[in-house]
Amino acid sequence: MSTVPPGTALFVTLVKAGSTKIRYPADLVHDDSTRVTVRAPWAAPHTRDFGFVRFEPGDVLIEHYWRDRWFAVKEVRTGDGELKGWYCDITRPAVLRDAELLVEDLDLDLWVSADGSSVLRLDEDEFEESGLADRDPVAAEAAVRALDELERLARTGGLTELLS
Repeated sequence: MSTVPPGTALFVTLVKAGSTKIRYPADLVHDDSTRVTVRAPWAAPHTRDFGFVRFEPGDVLIEHYWRDRWFAVKEVRTGDGELKGWYCDITRPAVLRDAELLVEDLDLDLWVSADGSSVLRLDEDEFEESGLADRDPVAAEAAVRALDELERLARTGGLTELLS
């Protein structure tokens, strides 16, 4: 498997339920043939308030995707570099093709605050409603295992080790 050189401009395409949810430009930071790391500004022109964190114009995300794992971890920072926390998406393994990083979102998410005091499982209701367990039980099981693994890493301090 070939790697892409750092600094390469590419697009991250997030697909959900067969449709493109969002597509945005990013710069490749690292590609070791297993993990792809990109840097991207917050892609929306407006603030998104989740209640536990606000994503705002000017925020920068360092996003880590794996070709062999069922999740992505996004380090969220202010434009000044202050760490807000990590937003983790449960996804199928990422595919980097030409200048596009394709990622299929499986609804489950995890939020970890910068100090690690808050670890929140998100969107479990959306996951149940998606019908993935009926359509693709193997993928659904992998998604739940990935969420459990990320939560365990977050609660034991292993998340930063995973990203180093």
